[in-house]
Amino acid sequence: MFATTRRKLLGTTLLGAGAVLAGLGFARAETLSTKGRTMLDSYSPLTRGLVQAASFPLMEAIHGRRSRRFAKGASIPNGPLAFTSRHAPEALDPLEQMLLISTIAGNTGWANLFAHHPGYAGKLPNYTTAAGGRSFPSSAGFNTSEFFFTDDTGVYFLPTRDMTPVQTGGGADLNRWLEAHRARIVKLADGRLNIPAEMPHMEGHNTWCANVPGSTLVFPVADVAQQVILLLLYLVQNGTGIYDNVNGRPIPGLERYTHRLNLEVAYPMTFLEQVALTDASVEMGTACYAGALMLQALGLGGWMYTGLNPFTVLGASGDPAVPGLGFRFEKQEGNPLPHFTGLPGVFEAHVPPHHADMRAAVEAVVARKFGAGGPFDPAQKGPYKETAAMRGSAARIDAEAIEITTLMADYVLSSFGRFPATVPAVFLHTYLQAHRLDTEFYDTHFGTGAYLRTHADHDRNWS
Repeated sequence: MFATTRRKLLGTTLLGAGAVLAGLGFARAETLSTKGRTMLDSYSPLTRGLVQAASFPLMEAIHGRRSRRFAKGASIPNGPLAFTSRHAPEALDPLEQMLLISTIAGNTGWANLFAHHPGYAGKLPNYTTAAGGRSFPSSAGFNTSEFFFTDDTGVYFLPTRDMTPVQTGGGADLNRWLEAHRARIVKLADGRLNIPAEMPHMEGHNTWCANVPGSTLVFPVADVAQQVILLLLYLVQNGTGIYDNVNGRPIPGLERYTHRLNLEVAYPMTFLEQVALTDASVEMGTACYAGALMLQALGLGGWMYTGLNPFTVLGASGDPAVPGLGFRFEKQEGNPLPHFTGLPGVFEAHVPPHHADMRAAVEAVVARKFGAGGPFDPAQKGPYKETAAMRGSAARIDAEAIEITTLMADYVLSSFGRFPATVPAVFLHTYLQAHRLDTEFYDTHFGTGAYLRTHADHDRNWS
């Protein structure tokens, strides 16, 4: 039955765009040294899985994307979809794991700076915060998220937000690109991150399939405090600020700066914070979506989801046996939720105690823009014919702008006992899981087309 179903599946998925790939044939495809701008000639010999992933059509990835949760080793004990895998869990191939996590978190070249703003008097707008672009969009180029992942071997951190792009000339040397990302991985702990498969640590519908043996679980964490500071700097650069709409009052001291601020159009504080949280969420969600598309090209099962308790994962489960990542947090009277500020020495949000005070946090954000390696450092390389002149032409953030931004940030911290006031300083919400798919489950319960050609061929291509 399985062989028949597999032939039907292949006949279905090789129609249309898939037929173009079928025409290549692996004998011919394995001799390719490039696929578009992606250079494969540093891999020798080329694996079938890598060739297939590099050749996989975007349209097929989009239309073929589904949440495929049934991994090898999984079991649904009862109900209409009851099934127990005959296979033991299997870890991802190391190469496909690097392809996946680099697709989710990877630096993909130089970011293009904002080209023009009529209010900047011939200078470039200074919004961007990272010189490199990544595999997903970031609002105003702020790039405040970083990435963690776990598998059977350990818990890892992959920082890429300030990574210098890999120099490969006119194309992308895939081997060099992957190795550059591999070299940045920091191991934080041995063994898989313990997320108990039960409420409240995990939603009930995920208890049978999430963070299972053999899987790789990737999750971005955002520094929303930095996102808020960047938005405050943005407002000041564009001639306004915020007011405290919770208590219904202006920020004391801002009236001294009406020579450059129009406080009649000031933003409500809570609205600015909601914008920051939303922008960070989009950044993290699109990163995971890039990974979801790569799952289709690699032939891996998995899905992006939100059904894990972020407080458990970050480190506020309340159970010593479930320490999570060990992030520092505070509890405020009247607020049932922990306020995370960072993982010391690894991922520290732009708030005390990781910075001496809010002025230090603001100055650190400005230094990220204009300091060594930043987008407005004239010594930083880049995509322009006259990169040094281009980077050096950005509008400076002057001392008064830093003073105004610090004033607003200090007000929030002193008035509400935390920064930001109404949204998390550190935010985790979206996860991307990858695992080896048990296609027999889908052959038993689904008609043809439940998985792609890449899933059917996965074990042969990645053996």
